[in-house]
Amino acid sequence: MKSPHPLARAVAVAAASVLVTGAGLAVAHQANAAAGCRVTYSVNQWNTGFTANMSVTNLGDPITGGWRVTWAFAGNQRVTQGWSATITQSGQNVTAANPSWSTSLGTNATASFGFNADYSGTNAVPTSFSLNGTVCNGSTPSPDPTTPTPSDPPPSSDPPPAGSRVDNPYAGVQGYRNPEWQAKANGEPGGSRVSNNPTAVWLDRIAAIEGTSGSSSNGSMGVEDHLDEAVRQGAGYIQFVIYNLPGRDCSALASNGELGVNELPRYKAEYIDPIVAIMNQSKYRNLRIINIVEIDSLPNLVTNTGIATCATMKSNGGYVQGIGYALNKLGALPNTYNYVDAAHHGWIGWDSNFGPSAQIMKEAAVASGNIRNVHGFITNTANYSALTEPYFTVNQTVNGQQVRQSRWVDWNQYVDELSFAQAFRQQLVSIGFDSGIGMLIDTSRNGWGGSNRPTGPSTSTDINTFVNQSKIDRRVHAGNWCNQSGAGLGERPRANPATGIDAYVWVKPPGESDGSSTEIPNNEGKGFDRMCDPTYGGNERNGNNPTGALANAPISGAWFSAQFRELMANAYPPLS
Repeated sequence: MKSPHPLARAVAVAAASVLVTGAGLAVAHQANAAAGCRVTYSVNQWNTGFTANMSVTNLGDPITGGWRVTWAFAGNQRVTQGWSATITQSGQNVTAANPSWSTSLGTNATASFGFNADYSGTNAVPTSFSLNGTVCNGSTPSPDPTTPTPSDPPPSSDPPPAGSRVDNPYAGVQGYRNPEWQAKANGEPGGSRVSNNPTAVWLDRIAAIEGTSGSSSNGSMGVEDHLDEAVRQGAGYIQFVIYNLPGRDCSALASNGELGVNELPRYKAEYIDPIVAIMNQSKYRNLRIINIVEIDSLPNLVTNTGIATCATMKSNGGYVQGIGYALNKLGALPNTYNYVDAAHHGWIGWDSNFGPSAQIMKEAAVASGNIRNVHGFITNTANYSALTEPYFTVNQTVNGQQVRQSRWVDWNQYVDELSFAQAFRQQLVSIGFDSGIGMLIDTSRNGWGGSNRPTGPSTSTDINTFVNQSKIDRRVHAGNWCNQSGAGLGERPRANPATGIDAYVWVKPPGESDGSSTEIPNNEGKGFDRMCDPTYGGNERNGNNPTGALANAPISGAWFSAQFRELMANAYPPLS
């Protein structure tokens, strides 16, 4: 399952932050609306460009007809890319208008967006911002006492029905063992040593709801079959991957979905609604049903809008509204737990991607009607990023050079998944998610054991050699994602392994292919991505490096015996 990477990195070598307040907010559709707003504008800059993250808080009456923030640059700043708003510029004047899926801004509600820009000389912070045409001052004028001021009722802050929900659904109970995956694992030499670990069930097309007999990927069991088997096993929890958005994996080829970019109504009616109806049956009330919601989706709206399908999904709101709908319907059940996919450090660990990705996830949560429909987030789903890098840190220097300057780290703020997941959790809480949210990390293929695993830090004084010899993630490039050679099983699934982490999980069942190494005709809508071809020389998203993919791989989701055996051989911690 593809985890695309940004086309450009913001190399932040200087930072500035300012809180700007301005005077009153004009709301055209309410004649006597009390008005006011607050704008924050923070900058990470380098010698030729900068990344700005902005938020506007409406201190006045609700806006329902669309919002726009305007300002003027003092110098020659030129916006090159924006996210979470439609940003246009004429000379020094800039307008950031609401995206199509976010036209409302309630009282005390905040909209966040950002942009990349070029500049030369000085990069002065704008001195004034306006919201819907009126300059703000950070306060709310008193309304005319003789004129009633209508207002919309505030949104409910009540959580979804509590039911049998617990703080951590993984704690204290046994997870569901998928008998179809178990049978494949047990068919491999030594596979019985790992086949009792719980893995997730992937619902990657509508047919998977009822079961896909005769398919080369997934299995013949449907949602109800798996739930019934979980009850029979006496399992405490079961994990499903909700994975069928319209325009799915918009920057991918091997894992594109069955629904077109404008098929959101079909996603709702033919995919989400039937899943919810099955999960809602009373016979499953004692099960903790954990839903991993739409991997490889929302961060694409931040990093890959240069790709046509991603640009479409951003403009039509299909990802935000689709995930919002899924969270709403699944979150209404008393025994479900929604974990939204949060990519991985090698995708959104850069300054320019970190905050905007959190904001787009908040937009999807808000679109569900209640941000508390999100129980937590998951990182590294179906990826290979190391859980921890024990032999170097992101802040370390070698011969006067920062580790961040190495080709491998490439100015990222993180070098492993645990530090990234913990930091991203703090970011999510800071923008309004519940302080009790927990993180999951998929450790199914990030162990990187075997004979090539370093046993200590390098002694080289060359920064690139030092990092390459010290890192346990043995990929050629962190942008390589398909059937990686040399990978191993990672930490076995367990609850409460670290601060802020609900569990290490095996969401990607080890041994299931990421994509075919050559083009293979199939009737499952699975395409061919050259990043799965071991002979391909790469592209700009992996630094034009070899793919590191295994040869002779089947289509995504199909059993790949050679990969499973290699994962077993390179497991870390080692198998007993």
